[in-house]
Amino acid sequence: MIILGIDPGFAIVGFGVLHSEQGKQALTACGAITTEAGLPLPTRLLQIENDMAQLFETFHPDVMAIEELFFTNNVTTGIGVAQARGVILTAAERAGVPIYEYSPSEVKLAVTGYGKAEKRQVMDMTKRLLNLKTVIRPDDAADAVAIALCHARSFTSRLQAPGDARPGSGRYAVKHPGKKTQTRWKGAN
Repeated sequence: MIILGIDPGFAIVGFGVLHSEQGKQALTACGAITTEAGLPLPTRLLQIENDMAQLFETFHPDVMAIEELFFTNNVTTGIGVAQARGVILTAAERAGVPIYEYSPSEVKLAVTGYGKAEKRQVMDMTKRLLNLKTVIRPDDAADAVAIALCHARSFTSRLQAPGDARPGSGRYAVKHPGKKTQTRWKGAN
């Protein structure tokens, strides 16, 4: 299974691509999509959408794991991140890639065994679990790899069946093969 992990943002979108097979994971690629400060938000969102399409085309992931939106103190930044996250989700849906969401504490728990682990602990365990010589940089890429690793470790758990739809942790949207999706919006007549 090829897993694309995404740490959403609008200035920087971290990505990590893991190959996971028989309980073992290997890092294929990681990095960051960056958008130039000062550009209008719609321009930055378009760049993110285009770069996400390129990631899907390059790596052909089987699934995308993305961190749930977590607001801290800066609501303005959170709104921009939410808009970028929407573009990322749309790009995955357009590419036909199933989407899984994980909270920050779920990622920490899956990678370190402790849901309140510090960022450096997650980065160090990611390095160890993937047998890397150094900690992944930039931090956004490291976070994305940890999210992909979380999916690899959670998805293979006997506690979660592949078809489970659990809001906030697991399958984002359940696809129904053979069932047509009904459009709810109709144009003006």
